[in-house]
Amino acid sequence: MTGDPVGTVAFLGLGSNLGDRLTNLQGAVDLLQGEPGLRVLASSRVWETAPVGGPPQPDYLNAVIRVETDLSARDLLDVAHRVEERLGRVRKERWGARSIDIDVLLFDEETIDESDLVVPHPRLAQRAFVLLPLLELVADPVLPDGTRLRELRVNTEGVAPSASPLAVRP
Repeated sequence: MTGDPVGTVAFLGLGSNLGDRLTNLQGAVDLLQGEPGLRVLASSRVWETAPVGGPPQPDYLNAVIRVETDLSARDLLDVAHRVEERLGRVRKERWGARSIDIDVLLFDEETIDESDLVVPHPRLAQRAFVLLPLLELVADPVLPDGTRLRELRVNTEGVAPSASPLAVRP
């Protein structure tokens, strides 16, 4: 893909708690970078986090990436699902362990409320494993409803930096 700007800025949350978690996260970035109409601009550091909700499972590695895209939010979600499939994601149980999870967190300043796509991500403001990496990429993000994410008080217990940012090709 060329370095030309392609439009909308979006933020994607990445998570993995099966297999080689760091390789899974980097693989997601690499595959996303190869998608037409999508350019990965930056990555947060990688954070290790205890699982939230769901059955007992291993800890996660999480990161947030900033992308620029000319895709719609729906098409971006479809790309994310294709990348998950390519990296071996199997959807067995809600909030269960996974090789990779890619969520659309923010899509420019849009608010979307569909059965399988809600933006801003509905639990973004309650999850330190999303909020802390996002704050590394945007100093003071503001949700479409005016909520300033930096002002939120989020439980950060069980969330700690684990690795440098994921590699992003220029």
